[in-house]
Amino acid sequence: MTVLPETARQIDIRVAQAQADGRTPSLVLGVVRDGTLAHVAVAGENPRPDADLQYRVGSISKTMTATLIMQLRDAGRLALDDPLEQHLPGTGVGALTVRQLLGHASGIQREPEGDWWERAAGVDLTTLLAGVDADKIAYPPHRTYHYSNLAYGLLGGLLERLTGTRWADLLDERILTPLGLRRTTYAATDPYARGYVVHPWHGTLREEPRTETGAMAPAGQLWSTIEDLGRWAAFLADPDPSVLAAETLTEMCSPVVISDDSWTGGHGLGLELYRDGERVYVGHGGSMPGYVAALVVHRPTRTAVVGFANSYGFPITGLGRRLLTTVLDAEPALPQPWRPAAAAPDAGLTELTGRWWWMGTPLDLRWDAGDLVAHVRGERVSRFTAEGTDRWRGRSGPENGEILSVLRDDSGRAVAVDIATFVFTRSPDEVP
Repeated sequence: MTVLPETARQIDIRVAQAQADGRTPSLVLGVVRDGTLAHVAVAGENPRPDADLQYRVGSISKTMTATLIMQLRDAGRLALDDPLEQHLPGTGVGALTVRQLLGHASGIQREPEGDWWERAAGVDLTTLLAGVDADKIAYPPHRTYHYSNLAYGLLGGLLERLTGTRWADLLDERILTPLGLRRTTYAATDPYARGYVVHPWHGTLREEPRTETGAMAPAGQLWSTIEDLGRWAAFLADPDPSVLAAETLTEMCSPVVISDDSWTGGHGLGLELYRDGERVYVGHGGSMPGYVAALVVHRPTRTAVVGFANSYGFPITGLGRRLLTTVLDAEPALPQPWRPAAAAPDAGLTELTGRWWWMGTPLDLRWDAGDLVAHVRGERVSRFTAEGTDRWRGRSGPENGEILSVLRDDSGRAVAVDIATFVFTRSPDEVP
């Protein structure tokens, strides 16, 4: 699927303007639609970008570390509320849970001990853990959002101890190879862009070191391309079930903590959440010395924007979010067409459809593709799936997870429906 020529032109102009205003040596952004890279916009000549040029992804690496954790959770190897001590003993912060670390709600400090880890040679896991003690907890868990690279170093250590496999090898085995991310690598692999700091006054470039980050690699080590990062964005929109169950990815996109005072941002299990009007995007930003990266996904429409620049400090995540909004506003997804039912449900189910009442509030039940769909005042819509005789479980909408029970009289006639103790009858005059 491609974008319309006029949309592509808007994107190209805005990327060119952003590169000129932001004074970054090179800038590349890609639009992903329905699982494919639909458009690539490039600007700058140092080097001239293309879809196969590597940049550092920085903290976008965390989204893959979180996916590895969730794979092990689904396999029964750990639980999200397990304390760290259970899988990585002796840290001094072992009471913190896997969930708290994934969602930046643990209160642990942002960085590990020692030199600025993004710019210095990395240490091994033993050395990293030796610098972690109870004093590293800045806030009690769930007190506030507190972003932590150290948390993801610890999660990487947990993965290694639990599986007996290096994080990089585990990543390759469980994510990169299955998804065909052949140009996503631990270290830079030609062709790749050099990373720079741009001098604020005379515009010269200082090349930054390309460090190997050791035990902190799960927080920000990886290199990738627009082509590969687009594939990862497509996965986050609609996952391959052989890698991660769709319901698990949806769980990762549920907020653990609100991350800003305006309540427009949050953090799930390894994924950042951004509200833009009525839309919620998921993804992550990334930065390493000389590089920034963006990954922004609108899951309902399977649309995403991914991007790289090779100068530290360029505001690429905001640009990516604005471009995603541009695409969605210019080319809204068509609704799924309504199709008539092949056959009516049996009489016992037909009896449930129609209007019910509670305290003067109407509830309309409709039959749709094997489910009961409940409309309250025509505004709140919930879908229920059969879970047993006269028992239905909410699967979406306000009643997600709740039980709808059918109440019958002595003759077996349905006289009421009970949704989480709210009993609806056929007439507004009946008292349940």
